[in-house]
Amino acid sequence: MKKPILTLLVSLFTSMAFSQNHTLPLWNGTPPLQNEMDLKEEVVSEGIIRINNVQIPTIEVYLPAKQISTGKAVVIFPGGGYGILAYDWEGTDFAKWLNAQGIAGIVVKYRLPGSKSLTDPKEVPLLDAQRAIRLVRQNAAAWNIDPAKVGIMGFSAGGHLASTASTQYNHEVDRPKDGIDALSARPDFSVLVYPVITFQDDAVHGGSRKNLIGENASQELKDRFSAQLNVNAETPPTFLVHAQDDKGVPVENSILYYQALHKNGVKASLHIYPSGGHGFAFGLGKGAVEGWREVLLAWMKETVM
Repeated sequence: MKKPILTLLVSLFTSMAFSQNHTLPLWNGTPPLQNEMDLKEEVVSEGIIRINNVQIPTIEVYLPAKQISTGKAVVIFPGGGYGILAYDWEGTDFAKWLNAQGIAGIVVKYRLPGSKSLTDPKEVPLLDAQRAIRLVRQNAAAWNIDPAKVGIMGFSAGGHLASTASTQYNHEVDRPKDGIDALSARPDFSVLVYPVITFQDDAVHGGSRKNLIGENASQELKDRFSAQLNVNAETPPTFLVHAQDDKGVPVENSILYYQALHKNGVKASLHIYPSGGHGFAFGLGKGAVEGWREVLLAWMKETVM
């Protein structure tokens, strides 16, 4: 009996070793659209890990054991109104859960527009998002990922960033380029969880809009960062989940994006639960919304072959 037990222990240890995480910087040296300043990142851990004033954007990579790997990867953008990042609640917790499903989870610690070091704050989150997707594709072979199965997941303002990355993946800014820029930044699929979508007045999350483009932004900027206005036939297939009683980000945000996807013939799945509020994450103890992750997995199996 000792030999089978030893074999099992070795197998478990090997599986754990393969699923350990590591962190990589998005950029070499000072990131684009940023001045070198003596500013410090702020991390507060009070129930939820909240990160502010990011100066060195990174990806934290969680890989599943090779024995269960599906080849799929999800690049995750935590929310926080473009003011902070709810880094574990809407980031690393989900990367670990995805690993158990055989899916790589990559959490992006993206720069936030409030930092004084940024030269064009409104462009920086999207720039970091594009870089993260490209970086995953660059490392796909080493990480046992299929480069044609790289999706994104965003929560609240992170959902706004994910929807922007889904509709403006070809957007460019004036900056130095390197070899990674030759890779596609288009996500293969998108998962938007109680997302901010529109910057129009009827259903806007005022805090996200103010933090990203300012209080007195032009209509042109409001339109550019309203994802429902930028959907086309090439927008990735999308899964949306929202609670009807969300008092932070009105459910109309998800509905507007779904309608735009449907109009353009893009495969989309919209799930609205009667309760759950805003920021429910896993939805534990929140009633029916607790089951949204199982619905997501079924959608991914059907959509991401």
